[in-house]
Amino acid sequence: MTSISLDSEALASIDVDAIVVGVSPAEAGPAPAPGSEDLDRALDGRLAEALAALGATGKAGEITKLPALGAVTAKVIVAAGLGADPSAEDVRRAAGAAVRSLAGTSRVAVALPGTGAGGTAEHVAAVALGAMLGAYSFDSYRTGDEHKSPVEEIRLIAAADGADAAVERARILAESVRLVRDLVNTPPSHLSPEDLAGEAERVAGETGLSIQVLDEKDLVDGGYGGIAGVGQGSVNPPRLVRLSYTHPEASKTLVLVGKGITFDSGGLSLKPAEAMDWMKSDMGGAAAVLGALSGIARLGPEVNVVGYLAIAENMPSGTAQRPSDVLRIYGGKTVEVLNTDAEGRLVLADALVRAGEDSPDLIVDVATLTGAQLVALGTRTTGVMANDDDVREKVVAAAERAGESSWGMPLPAELRKGLDSAVADIANISGERWGGMLVAGTFLKEFVPDGVKWAHLDIAGPAFNKGEPYGYTPKGGTGAAARTLVQIAEDVAAGIL
Repeated sequence: MTSISLDSEALASIDVDAIVVGVSPAEAGPAPAPGSEDLDRALDGRLAEALAALGATGKAGEITKLPALGAVTAKVIVAAGLGADPSAEDVRRAAGAAVRSLAGTSRVAVALPGTGAGGTAEHVAAVALGAMLGAYSFDSYRTGDEHKSPVEEIRLIAAADGADAAVERARILAESVRLVRDLVNTPPSHLSPEDLAGEAERVAGETGLSIQVLDEKDLVDGGYGGIAGVGQGSVNPPRLVRLSYTHPEASKTLVLVGKGITFDSGGLSLKPAEAMDWMKSDMGGAAAVLGALSGIARLGPEVNVVGYLAIAENMPSGTAQRPSDVLRIYGGKTVEVLNTDAEGRLVLADALVRAGEDSPDLIVDVATLTGAQLVALGTRTTGVMANDDDVREKVVAAAERAGESSWGMPLPAELRKGLDSAVADIANISGERWGGMLVAGTFLKEFVPDGVKWAHLDIAGPAFNKGEPYGYTPKGGTGAAARTLVQIAEDVAAGIL
């Protein structure tokens, strides 16, 4: 893990390999942002001129490098484009893009707007978190040395009040997101349901979380027909993990539920090959819950939080569930399985019903649930559904403050009829073609305990970046939803949610 620390040394003399400053667009050309004044003086006031000569504009996401040529101790200067009137997320992305561009560099100083005297802890937190998230690479299976490792040490030039606490919070959040990214990136050959449950046990041991793991026999004996049914086609048996964080002064309980399909072939309703190679990410919801609980345990908000990881591997075999099979979900409701590739909602159903036994004030589930989410909202925006309009909007607001894009979606009542089954209480897919993301949410709503507020986050696209890196987001696992879940826990503790 990259280290981060506060520093107040002048940029001209700080002993690092590279310096990161901000740049914004202006009528006269790129304008160095606040925080770069000392560096500009060392360059005889010609920083803007040098950036303009290199074609810099200051637009968001732009990275411009120039050699220091002995003007300062560092060898390289990096100007990160902030765009006009940058938001906290713009600054986070700029810091991440700059640090990511410096892979292979050992020590980096970062001086971006709002971290100096007169700045705020929020600005410091944004820069620190963006920088830390940009310093990521999944190298567990690389054997060569040609790959550039992430920046080893970040020295944040900051003097704002509360900077120390802001950096510590950013470090904790970055570690939580890194855990999620690592798990999502791990190949299914090395992350079976048992392995993922083992990771949960490791995290629980390190953070003081309580943990209970149900194996395949416990699941069958306990009536968890959704998880057991999905997992029965694999040689790697399923698991249900329950984690809990307890605060001695808490009066409210939040339950987080994550879909943990460690590999999704589609089962007998087999996916096409081109849709299968990134299905190692189908446990992104469970990973997000685990990462969030790791962070919550360290941050210590005044709320009780329970997390469920509903884990299985969805494979075709002679023992796999078949289209037209009927499963009995925990609590007794029956489901006709019309498509075995709609398996995530089956494992979540068990956990949602079980969550009612924890007397929750709010349940939030998170899942890489539907391809329809990508069709509706693209690869970067989470779909948020809920059984309460106020809860939905507050969850969207929490995600925005956490720096994760989301959008509130409806659950139209008329969609429920399409889930009627001729032989069971409900079918797992609709006879209607359209609105698949909303249909899945409608299905899950049927298993939410009566009287309990609930929100559903569909992160099918945001959990895995198949394209090029951008901002602080790498290719592959992104860590989507972990920061949002931490923010939701803090909002429940504060009485906002």
